[in-house]
Amino acid sequence: MAPVKKSKKNVENMNSRLKLVMKSGKAILGYKATTKALRKGKAKMILIASNCPPLRKSEVEYLAMLAKTTVHHYSGDNTDLGTACGKFFNCSVLSIIDGGDSDILASTKE
Repeated sequence: MAPVKKSKKNVENMNSRLKLVMKSGKAILGYKATTKALRKGKAKMILIASNCPPLRKSEVEYLAMLAKTTVHHYSGDNTDLGTACGKFFNCSVLSIIDGGDSDILASTKE
């Protein structure tokens, strides 16, 4: 039972960091805007929801590899990712441009 609690705490920790990024930093939601940010080299980190289509996921991962950007696979689905951002819609791909006051960029590199 201990690993379940740890993973739940990890998800809550990621959600709180994501909430802080949305409040103090700059983030872009959506596949199309994320690919544009990756091509321009503005994205510092990419979050992909667990139920993102495989072709789209591999395309974003490939662009992130070319741009030398960190990719984090979010454990929840696209509804959870949209809710964690404080939005009332689904979001399968999210790009963080500026971390703001959050330590999300430093903590996920470990």
